[in-house]
Parts: sequence; C-alpha cells; structure tokens
Amino acid sequence: MGCARIFAGTDGIGNELLAFRGRSLHSPHAISGPVTRSHSCTGGAPFGPPSIVRGRRIGAMIVSGQVVFSRACLSAPTLWQTDMSSVKAGFLSSFRRTDSPRRETLRRELARELARDGGAPGTPKLVLASASPRRLTLLAQAGIEPDALRPASIDETARLGEMPRSLAARLARSKAETARDQIANDTDIAGAYILAADTVVSVGRRIFGKPEHIEEAVATLERLSGRSHRVLTGVCLITPDDKVRTKIVSTRVRFKHLAKPEIEAYIASREWRGKAGAYAIQGLAGCFVRKITGSYTNVVGLPLTEVVSLLIGEGFPVHFNWLRAADLDAE
Repeated sequence: MGCARIFAGTDGIGNELLAFRGRSLHSPHAISGPVTRSHSCTGGAPFGPPSIVRGRRIGAMIVSGQVVFSRACLSAPTLWQTDMSSVKAGFLSSFRRTDSPRRETLRRELARELARDGGAPGTPKLVLASASPRRLTLLAQAGIEPDALRPASIDETARLGEMPRSLAARLARSKAETARDQIANDTDIAGAYILAADTVVSVGRRIFGKPEHIEEAVATLERLSGRSHRVLTGVCLITPDDKVRTKIVSTRVRFKHLAKPEIEAYIASREWRGKAGAYAIQGLAGCFVRKITGSYTNVVGLPLTEVVSLLIGEGFPVHFNWLRAADLDAE
C-alpha cells in the first residue's frame, strides 16, 4: 500500500500536484508509492518508461518503490494545467458548503409531481416573506391573503459601489430564497408561491435605508427636503416549481421644503422607525409630498399593479378571490 497521506507540490511552472495514498487523484489506476518530483533530468533523454494518466503518455520511472515524474513532464501545460486544475477543484468541492440544503426536500418532490402531472392539485398557497403591516394591508386591498408569513432576516447593507436598483433586486431575491428554504419541508406550505419585496430610497447613487437612530433620521429628512428622490421596490416571486420572477418598480417623489420644527415634530412621532428614507407616505409624512410620478403603492412598500400581474402571469388565482368576495357580499 502507498503512503497514507496527501502529497501536494508544484511543478516547474507553478501548477499544483496532488496524490493520495499512492493514487493519482485524476487517474482511476493506483500508483505504487507516493508521487514525488524529479529534480534532475540529463541531456533531454527519455526519463524512464511511459505511464498512462487519463489516456496520456507521460515519462516516469520507479525509484525505490516510488513513482518519479520528470521535470519536463511536470512542466507540460497541456497535461497539468488541464488535468490537475480540474482535479484540485473536484477535490476541494467536497469541503465546500452551500447555503441551500443539499438533501432532498419535500418542496422538490412536489415540484417534480407538478411537472409530471401538469398542474397543481387544490388551491395554490402564498407565503409572504415579510411581516410588514403595510404590505399585508396592500395585499388585502387586492383581495389577496397570504397563507403564511415567513419574515427573512438578512443583512441589508449595500455592497461597495452597489447601485440602488441592484440592491433592491438582490435583497428581494435573497428574502424570497431564504423563505423558500424555511418552508422546504413544511407539509402545509412546502409547495406554495413565495413573494418578497424590498424598498430602497435614493438620491442619485446615494442610498437611504432604514435609519437606526434619531440623528440618522434627521440627516435623511434634511437631505430629502425640497428636492426629488426615487423610491425603488424590488419584487421577487418564486413559483411552486422554483421559477424566479423579479421586477423593479421606480417612483419619483418630490418633498416640499421641511422646516426644522417640522422635522423635529415628525421625529418625535416615531413614525420614521423601520421606514426606508425615514418616512411613511401613508402616515403623517403624506403632507411632505408635493408631487409623485409613478406608483403610490410602490412608495408605501408594495407596487400592487406589478405584484398582481406577476401572480396572475404565474397562475396564481387572484381573480378567484375577487369572485369569492362578491359571493360573500351577496350573502
């Protein structure tokens, strides 16, 4: 048997070589003894009998029960750059972790059944990846009631140089995927649609998130005072068969000039807490707005027109709930 260890080294051009227990990691055939490297080769003569590695002939010789490769062989880019780089990637991939569950989930089983049967049995369910009262109210306005809430706790910090649109899209998708993983084995809602959204306020490339303290909220309102800003909401819908649909909706909002006493009074109301841009247009801050260009519900936190279009386009029965509401009123 070969030496019970992993051998790692480099060839003459910096390529890494690996072997384990005397077996080349890129060859199915055992090699007797640990792999080493020759440090000399005279006159360019053949360096011993050829060996076969993945169907290629390379110069090698046996010295004291060890396989020794010539420097010329180890320096051949066509062999080692192609083979050993892929071997290393395959070897290290076994230690790599992923965020998504590797094992089979109930959701995946249901998705396969859906594809095989050509339709979903029963009434489709909806999971909202948020606990926002504003988004729940807006969905109820459209006659949509989520079957479950799965708020996703993620890091909402913008990456270095990230644009507002990219941030809104990334956070919405991340929330939806996190909620999907949470319900993957829930017998009641594993096959549900998943809806997520994230709202970002920006002036140019500068992003105004949810302020964490009073000073930050005051600075944000002072920056928005008397000027226009954009409200961007990223919407992400994941279907029962794990198709991902995303949309970005933009609305331009112009504030009047805010006097210092006005800002102080609004801060004292505490309405700004947990709000992107430090204000809630559906509340007291509605009197700050001079003009809106675009969707009002987008500024509140969920663009209803676009959300309903996404749901209907992916087969969710939005209009069925409308007919149901009419029947209840008739009774």
